[in-house]
Amino acid sequence: MSVLQKLLLVFFVCIAASTYKAIQPPPPKLCGSPDGPSITGPRIKLRDGRHLAYKEDGVPRDEATHKIVVVHGSDSCRHDNAFAALLSPDIKEGLGVYMVSFDRPGYAESDPDPNRTPKSLALDIEELADQLSLGSKFYVIGYSMGGQATWGCLKYIPHRLAGVMLVAPVVNYWWKNFPSDMSTEAFNQQARNDQWAVRVAHYAPWLTHWWNSQNWFPGSSVVARNLGMLSKSDKEIMFKLGAARRQHEAQIRQQGTHETLHRDMIVGFGTWEFDPMELENLFPNNEGSVHLWQGDDDVLVPVTLQRYIAQKLPWIHYHEIPGAGHLFPFAPGMVNNIVKTLFTNDGVKN
Repeated sequence: MSVLQKLLLVFFVCIAASTYKAIQPPPPKLCGSPDGPSITGPRIKLRDGRHLAYKEDGVPRDEATHKIVVVHGSDSCRHDNAFAALLSPDIKEGLGVYMVSFDRPGYAESDPDPNRTPKSLALDIEELADQLSLGSKFYVIGYSMGGQATWGCLKYIPHRLAGVMLVAPVVNYWWKNFPSDMSTEAFNQQARNDQWAVRVAHYAPWLTHWWNSQNWFPGSSVVARNLGMLSKSDKEIMFKLGAARRQHEAQIRQQGTHETLHRDMIVGFGTWEFDPMELENLFPNNEGSVHLWQGDDDVLVPVTLQRYIAQKLPWIHYHEIPGAGHLFPFAPGMVNNIVKTLFTNDGVKN
């Protein structure tokens, strides 16, 4: 090998090494580690040694009639439980409502799970319920990206569910039972930068961190916290909320963006082991109910695909809210309606 060939080889090796380093996400800053964030709330230790942080609300656990596990959405944490914060005291006490919200893996004070899947999330929820002694059956409410865990519960722990509420759950455009023309049309309604971010998460998940960190072109609007892409009704709600969540804002991504938002995208838009539209009715004897709430002006989750899911699964009680965007649970009175519906088995399709 000539000197020139050796120099070229060294050059290409250096370029490859530099490129590899650029696409690798930094290691997460584990809570409780010497250089990591502190632990401020209760946590349980899971089957694989990870820790899951949680927060309780409502009537005391041992006095509750209805016990609910709440799964937060993207770029939020256990403190962002609108269903606990906005539920009227009369309903909480009158119906004996207890809620527990938890930081999904990598968020706030829960340890990351690089092997996160809808199944692992469902098993995390089951273990949380067991360690808190919630009983043989409990309710689950999943909002937005929390939908991946909630669909996982319907698939993997149906025997533990007393009822389920899917609230504006994020849809995977690659679920096989969607008609290709319908999913393509819905996909193309996203902003161009979000189309590319979702494509990368699906086809090249190993590039997700780099794609949303480089400065050549815009990545995911959610990762960038670009509120300009929200609907008019969502912007109005955001304006009214103001600085309501600033106290814990820094906690949400404190362990790193990759194991929070990037992992959400990889799991949510990746290849699933199952298609939710193939699920069977959990409550054939009406001993419980499953509900799906969706705003028809949601620019983050296409209403057309939610309608199709409801059509394919007629046992799901579908509630569509005219003029509502993705943040409709924060609208006055909406949480009361959602929670009360969860406890009835005769939900009517709207």
